[in-house]
Amino acid sequence: MKAKEVREMLAEDLVKKIDSLEEEFFNLRFQAKMGQLTNPLQLRYVKRDIARVKTILNEKQKSAAAKA
Repeated sequence: MKAKEVREMLAEDLVKKIDSLEEEFFNLRFQAKMGQLTNPLQLRYVKRDIARVKTILNEKQKSAAAKA
């Protein structure tokens, strides 16, 4: 997921996206522990996506607070 795509999303959608990414990360960790994970790099990608979405959500919240 590109940062440009994330910046175009609304704050509500970002919260939902974080929830789904965290759920996906949990499932990937579970698969890794069970030895069923086919692509170990997928953990890294999902983790980075979570951080990217949280960062942009934080930026949006700060800019909204500055305007108010």
